Amino acid sequence: MGSLIAVDLFDLSGKTALVTGGNGGIGLGMAEGLASRGANLVVLGRNPEKSAAAALKIRDEYKVETLAVSADVSVEADVARAVDEALARFDAINILINNAGINIRKPADQMTLDEWHTVMNVNLTSAFMMSKAVYPSMKNAGGGKVINIGSMTSIFGAGFAPAYATSKGGIVQLTKSQALAWAVDNIQVNAILPGWFDTDLTKRARQEIAGMHERVLSRIAAGRWGTPADIAGTAIWLASPASNYVTGIAIAVDGGYTAML
Repeated sequence: MGSLIAVDLFDLSGKTALVTGGNGGIGLGMAEGLASRGANLVVLGRNPEKSAAAALKIRDEYKVETLAVSADVSVEADVARAVDEALARFDAINILINNAGINIRKPADQMTLDEWHTVMNVNLTSAFMMSKAVYPSMKNAGGGKVINIGSMTSIFGAGFAPAYATSKGGIVQLTKSQALAWAVDNIQVNAILPGWFDTDLTKRARQEIAGMHERVLSRIAAGRWGTPADIAGTAIWLASPASNYVTGIAIAVDGGYTAML
């Protein structure tokens, strides 16, 4: 036991993390959390200016190495190029957070097939492609951590967002399947299911859905919406040696939302 206490189980020094959608919201919150423990960061997003600004902020504040990469994670060629760019700068990708996501709020009878595919490709298929692309690097490095980002709709349905809910439910099953397949390679794969966080995405939802803010808030035991900083600790744990015997699980970070009847 003494040897365990002497080791900082949450130290990420010398590791490189790639965070999709890492230039804002909870993605930036998780990226900053990993950087605070010493991880170098690859910030991947579609907006090059926003990603560059986030990478610069992280580098200056946490004194780690950073790289901004512009890519559309729903496009296979972009995924391959992004991973190649990251590996050209860093020796390995040790941590992957699949956070990129979009939502199209329409009931199933009004949603087009193109809209369905767009949401599924960005939210779910991208996590499959990114994980597959970084897998050789993690295997060659002797292990790694994949963190897939789900949602409360991984658990609950959403009549106003069927594609989003389906994609986030799929994230949990992808996580379990990857965890089982890659355990032999010492790669732990887990999911975080964020509750209701105050981000640009949820701001738009609150503008579009009358009464949503009040209904959500009434069910959060903590009495407030989450902030991006609230998810950083869970990301650090799942990215660190502290979680080496944890794989295939989905953790709700929700202020008690799922515990409420």
